[in-house]
Amino acid sequence: MTMKKLPKNRFHLIFSLLMGAVMVTLMTGLITSVNIGFPPDFLHHWGKAILVAYPIAVPIIYFLAPIMRHVTARWVEMP
Repeated sequence: MTMKKLPKNRFHLIFSLLMGAVMVTLMTGLITSVNIGFPPDFLHHWGKAILVAYPIAVPIIYFLAPIMRHVTARWVEMP
């Protein structure tokens, strides 16, 4: 069974949502562990950090990724 793909015009939105989820999960986990170690309520603190960071990260990625691609293209040959 093949999954039906979303239209091309949704690529950047879906990319931003997925990239935000990966980056926020990894970074909040790392920073939470650096700040508080691994106490019994670590997952609670990590979850709170994710809930705060994700809604901030996704719009930043959505709006800045095209600008960063443009800047990068000035320095690096595009594939």
